[in-house]
Amino acid sequence: MNQSPNARVAIVDDDAAIRSALSRALRMENYDVDSYDDGTSALRAFQISAPDAIILDLQLPDIDGVEICQRIRKAGDSTPILMLTARDAVNDRVEGLDAGADDYLVKPFDLPELLARLRALLRRRAPAELDGGILRFEDLTVNTTTREVTRGDRRVDLTKIEFELLELLITHPRQVLTRDQILDLVWGYNFDSGTNSLAVYVGYLRRKLEEGGESRLVQTIRGVGYALRES
Repeated sequence: MNQSPNARVAIVDDDAAIRSALSRALRMENYDVDSYDDGTSALRAFQISAPDAIILDLQLPDIDGVEICQRIRKAGDSTPILMLTARDAVNDRVEGLDAGADDYLVKPFDLPELLARLRALLRRRAPAELDGGILRFEDLTVNTTTREVTRGDRRVDLTKIEFELLELLITHPRQVLTRDQILDLVWGYNFDSGTNSLAVYVGYLRRKLEEGGESRLVQTIRGVGYALRES
């Protein structure tokens, strides 16, 4: 079941077959769908009314996906963007993510995986918007619009993954989140749960949040996962 019923998703792709297939699949999942075959018309429409998420092809006939991402982010628009491309080179993925894309999928892709990634992007976005983009817990403040984090009067600089991990925890205060839930919601796709990447990033996040001698907020729930709780 789609967790964001009636969310509006924009598809920007010059391949008519892909637009048609995605539109049908998304409507079956109860999404409202807008589709565009070029970047110019998409950007014009987004200026009037931003969708809830964007599925964006990297290669378009007029403006490439990287430039579209850059323009959207420069305008202060934080709409989640899932980028599609036929190119699988690491530098292409990095370029798209650096331009502001939230996730990246290589063509040909499996439709269930695309839908799962889209759900994850929408879940990460929804809670923050309920409080105007400002989230607080104890002396911790997270601004999801500017991506600024403070602990008391101290600014905390986080990487993209560290920020998204903290954003997830602070939108579920005191709630225990399992490792699998966190991997799905932060990484947004099927991640190898046998790796220790999550523990490593939790360690990075703790060091930065506690750098000024502050108390621990990111708690380990042994055998289950993590929670944002008072010490």
